Amino acid sequence: MTLERRSIGSAGLRSSLLGYGAMGLSGVYGAADDHESVSLLHQAIDLGITMFDTADAYGAGHNESLLGRAFHDRRHQVTIATKTGALRDTGLGRAEHIHAAIDESLRRLQTDHIDLYYLHRVDPTTPIEETIGAMSELVHAGKVKYLGVSEVSADTLRRAHATAPISAVQQEYSLFVRDPEEDLLPTMRELGIGLVAYSPLGRGILSGAMRNIAEVENLEDRQNRYPRFEEDAFEKNVRLVEQMSQIAHALDLTPSTLALAWVLAKGDDVVPIFGTRKIHNLQANLAATEVSLDAETIDRLDHLFPIGALHGARYNEALQKRIKR
Repeated sequence: MTLERRSIGSAGLRSSLLGYGAMGLSGVYGAADDHESVSLLHQAIDLGITMFDTADAYGAGHNESLLGRAFHDRRHQVTIATKTGALRDTGLGRAEHIHAAIDESLRRLQTDHIDLYYLHRVDPTTPIEETIGAMSELVHAGKVKYLGVSEVSADTLRRAHATAPISAVQQEYSLFVRDPEEDLLPTMRELGIGLVAYSPLGRGILSGAMRNIAEVENLEDRQNRYPRFEEDAFEKNVRLVEQMSQIAHALDLTPSTLALAWVLAKGDDVVPIFGTRKIHNLQANLAATEVSLDAETIDRLDHLFPIGALHGARYNEALQKRIKR
């Protein structure tokens, strides 16, 4: 199967319309079986997905190793995006860390180059120019093809791009989280940088499958990390999704398909990456690539989910401090 491709940025990087985020295969949302995960990753390739997203922080390297196991004999079929600098400690933006981290990622991924290498979070102790300068050295060394940043302000993005060409910004973007539309997306489009939209299903709530708090897998961890799952906020978020589901059903779509189609409709420079551990969800989500929403439907969804619609902060207080620098 072949999916339509989109450009990410203006430097030549391309991806399938939807990409796959592999974080959930390393215990983030409950236990996962590695054998089943490899099978799912192979199925994703067969279904036409080319972009696969990981990070050295996911499972303390486990996630990269898993993708290395799955892709070592299929490397020509996939675009691998990984990240470094998740900031469990400060100093991860320093040049020496960047140079050490890439070699570990290459080893775990069983490859000689990374297609898209992100700075996971901006290091508050290191100038962005130093970090991006070190990352650009990896491009010159042939270890990385394209550079990206994740969770940055528009001003920081300008500084990063002035240091070395940035192809992509990875940012949470969905019906629930439309903040990038305010200043980040306009800046990206001015600079010719693409958006890789993570959590396009609102960490699963927009799928419509979570109708009450008892149905949320690994609830305590989710509540600790993501306030949208605290009981009062969750109930309000679900009520919004119920209204969205009515629109989806009138169009003979699932809520997930509608939510993903909305993100795809927000620009041909936007590539959503979703995560799932279930093959039937993988197959179902790809239906969004065949949907073309009309202007009236997009407008209805925009009004139902205005900027700031999400109840509960995106992250807990400690994690919230690490974003949008």
